[in-house]
Amino acid sequence: MSRRQFIKLLISLLTVAAGLTAGLWKWLGGGESGASESPGQPPAQAPDAPPSSPDASAAHTVPLLSMMILSDTHVNGAFAEQGDKLRKALDDAAGFETKIDALLITGDITDAGSESDYREYNKIMKDYKSLPPIHANMGNHDYYGIWIDKEGQWNKDAMPNGKSDALSRRMFQNQFGLERVYHDFHVNGCHIIMLSQETYVQENPDVGEGAWYSDEQLAWFRKALEPHKDGSPVFVMIHQPLPAEGQDGGTGQLIRAKQFRSILEPYRNAFVFSGHRHQNFRSGQHYTAETFHWFQNASVGRTRPASAAEPPTAQGLFVQVYADRIELRAREFMDRTWIAEGKWTVPLAK
Repeated sequence: MSRRQFIKLLISLLTVAAGLTAGLWKWLGGGESGASESPGQPPAQAPDAPPSSPDASAAHTVPLLSMMILSDTHVNGAFAEQGDKLRKALDDAAGFETKIDALLITGDITDAGSESDYREYNKIMKDYKSLPPIHANMGNHDYYGIWIDKEGQWNKDAMPNGKSDALSRRMFQNQFGLERVYHDFHVNGCHIIMLSQETYVQENPDVGEGAWYSDEQLAWFRKALEPHKDGSPVFVMIHQPLPAEGQDGGTGQLIRAKQFRSILEPYRNAFVFSGHRHQNFRSGQHYTAETFHWFQNASVGRTRPASAAEPPTAQGLFVQVYADRIELRAREFMDRTWIAEGKWTVPLAK
């Protein structure tokens, strides 16, 4: 073979080898990004997304907190009816289908804030030690000791009958182990604030049956809300309801309502619960959406009948907190049933 023939053969072999190498590289998936797929070749599949965390999934199906909110129990040492209704509510709570993490009373625990009323309340509560401790705030009736004389009779003419608003506050605080009439606490990471009226007509006749909150309490309330700038929910208990937006309240209402609303305005996931009106869940409006969410509870001791034919009733509100929503259901304690007219699901704002 001549030298010229050898060189031609060598060049041919190198050309064939280069072609085979390029084909093999392409077949193995090499080449520049963006190269077209072979005809009929399915596109490459993206890797599966990692499964969601079991804890994250559970947060949407398992409540973070379940609480029963009672109001206006009106326990009276001389009359059994209201106490019997409170027992119905506590019997229901003790045997409830879901574990109750918090039990609240939003004012008017007693009918007149008397020693006999508190004795009757304690007599009832000693039979329910399996339930979580009750947290409460004061209602106007818890200041009514000033109307009761030493014979235990209503005596308006002799008011204050040797009593005082300060005595009413002290009796309430002693009952619930509080340093002042308002307080807050956490259960399962959820924040509950119990605001409370601080005075009544013996000290300030102008308040009538309204709830007066001092500068000190409102400043404390503003500070207590600050951790919720991150959008986490907060639950605020009051007794008297709010007046119309843009107004301060009078008798039977939260008096410094404009300031109360102003303090709450930045907190879209604030939930406010009031009592006092004894309004039946089978009638009337119970939920109002403002910059916060306001729910008006019924009464355990004295819910107003929805009709003349309605049997005796004792009602309250069951609230469950989830990671993305709050679920609320009205409860009839007399027969342990849900009230169809009282059911809400409120998504948490993001």
